[in-house]
Amino acid sequence: MTASSAPTRIAFDARQHLTGLLRAALDSVAPEQGHAEILLERPKQASHGDFASNLAMQLARELKTNPRQIAERLVRALPASDAVAKVDIAGAGFINFTLTPTARTAVVAAVLGAGPAFGRGPASRLKLQVEFVSANPTGPLHVGHGRGAAYGASLASLLAFAGFDVTREYYVNDAGRQMDILAVSAWLRYLELFGEAVPFPPNAYQGDYVRDMAEQVKLAHGDRYLHPVEAVLACMCETDDADARLDCLILAGKDLLGEDWAYIHGHVLNEQLTDCRADLEEFGVHFDVWFSERSLFETGMVARAVAALEKSGHIYIQDGARWFRSTSFGDEKDRVVQRDNGLYTYFASDIAYHLNKFERGFDKVVDVWGADHHGYVSRVKGALSASGADASRLEVTLVQFVSLFRDGQKASMSTRSGEYVTLRQLRAEVGNDACRFFYMLRKCDQALDFDLDLAKSESNDNPVYYVQYAHARICSVLAQWDGDQAALAATDLTPLQHEREYALCARLAEFPELIQQAARDYAPHALAFYLKDLAGDFHSWYNAERVLVDDQPTRQARLALALATRQVLQNGLSLLGVSQPVSM
Repeated sequence: MTASSAPTRIAFDARQHLTGLLRAALDSVAPEQGHAEILLERPKQASHGDFASNLAMQLARELKTNPRQIAERLVRALPASDAVAKVDIAGAGFINFTLTPTARTAVVAAVLGAGPAFGRGPASRLKLQVEFVSANPTGPLHVGHGRGAAYGASLASLLAFAGFDVTREYYVNDAGRQMDILAVSAWLRYLELFGEAVPFPPNAYQGDYVRDMAEQVKLAHGDRYLHPVEAVLACMCETDDADARLDCLILAGKDLLGEDWAYIHGHVLNEQLTDCRADLEEFGVHFDVWFSERSLFETGMVARAVAALEKSGHIYIQDGARWFRSTSFGDEKDRVVQRDNGLYTYFASDIAYHLNKFERGFDKVVDVWGADHHGYVSRVKGALSASGADASRLEVTLVQFVSLFRDGQKASMSTRSGEYVTLRQLRAEVGNDACRFFYMLRKCDQALDFDLDLAKSESNDNPVYYVQYAHARICSVLAQWDGDQAALAATDLTPLQHEREYALCARLAEFPELIQQAARDYAPHALAFYLKDLAGDFHSWYNAERVLVDDQPTRQARLALALATRQVLQNGLSLLGVSQPVSM
């Protein structure tokens, strides 16, 4: 076949090129079917070519013709192209394409020419916000938060690399009951330091970090916030309900401390938020915006959001409380947005927060929530619709739970008891790279068993070690060669003739499309799987063929292929927040 396109461009965009050839053939054979979707897949067996299409079978019903006959007509109508060495018809009517050696290997020059930008999508005007982690600042981040952090950070990087304008945001829950519980927990521990021990509630925060904050308050202010235990107990209500008793303790603290309550509250918030920021920064997770829940109340956004819903007829009053008609939007029951005591609920502030996101001009909002928030999706989207917003602009991805295994034993996690394994402890044990990569080894909506023993092993069974070792191997070869790496971009690739070399080139060529597909699916785990496959293809080639051979043209071509592989490994690992060691 003869071509009109440059091989380098064809190889870099082989799928698009072949799709164009099939589209032209379809316009000739059955122009009335021009709307048909043309799909191309990589055959599982290399002997079946580089790409296969089932277009003929798709058309069989509409054309009322045997698919193999349709395939024959399509093949005869294919435009000429130097990128295609052979076209076969297989089975019931699959059309198999085999590319020319030049088209197969030209991706190497494309990678080396683009460098860190290889795979990057064209810039889009769409503004996306990815909000993730957003854990209550009431204690250290645990390994479950770590998965949300790794997923959200990788997703944001992936979307940005795919071409979108991405903002990374953390929603700080600095208002409401949970912060009050943390404040009273620290205050009660503070009283203990002076011998004024109030029975500590089992549903308060128990961890050592609460005692540490109490010590800090004592060191800075002495006995300024001290009150006798009798004064505290005098404020207690008579009830067997644990939550009600805890609320009474909170009220006691507020009454006895007066304006000083704000200091206790502010101190524990700042301590935990600072610790959270540091933990995430050390994990390689960065945010552009830290949005305060409290600001929603201070600026009146929550009150305005509820008032607007009430004005539009979506709020009713029952027993003194305001209820949103959530059942009208698919929820299982209606939801309170303002209690009978006048306080707004978390749901009310969440409505205001999401309306604020759209007011800030984001075209798409992606929320990363824990799996236990599954039932919350419909009510938030319902509230947005009731407020006149386009709820389809909100995308919620749910991150399933993590089970941590050490020495074959499952670790217990509890956010109140203080017994949970923190993200910081996990990072100290296995390292950031293993954490970031292992968190991506399952789709986010699937439960994850995190094997500590495997994460720490230096073996090919450890996926992050396996991928990083491929990168280190390439660095070692290039160091031994010690030549001009920039010159390899212009290398003659004709000596690349072995099937393993073609397979490695094919894998490299998949990277740009993988980026776009993973971004569309919000699926950074697909990138981790791809990198494992790429490393596997490289190791297979490296173990079968020497790179630094005596024949200079062959050596240069193989060095170029190795360098291109290293570049794609770097591009992919960077998106996952994983380092690329030069030696291991």
